[in-house]
Amino acid sequence: MGFKAKARKHRKDGDSDKAETKKKSNAGELPCAIKGCEKFADKSLGGRSLSLDNALDMWGESNFTPSKGRVRVCKSCYRSWKKENKNDDTY
Repeated sequence: MGFKAKARKHRKDGDSDKAETKKKSNAGELPCAIKGCEKFADKSLGGRSLSLDNALDMWGESNFTPSKGRVRVCKSCYRSWKKENKNDDTY
């Protein structure tokens, strides 16, 4: 009996563990900080974290909720911010 056979023998029956992890990954925990956006800002779902200055330039003062000096945004909000600031030099 090789190591793979032993692993299969001691593994729980069925693929229910894999199915549960996939369901958990689709549902996010951190909501996007931009008001009006209903998506999630989890890193596994493509979410990013922007500085307060970058968020102020893009969305204004009252259109987001900061946490710990950063603004957590979803993938689509980050892409819109990136598209607006693509040509800016930040050197």
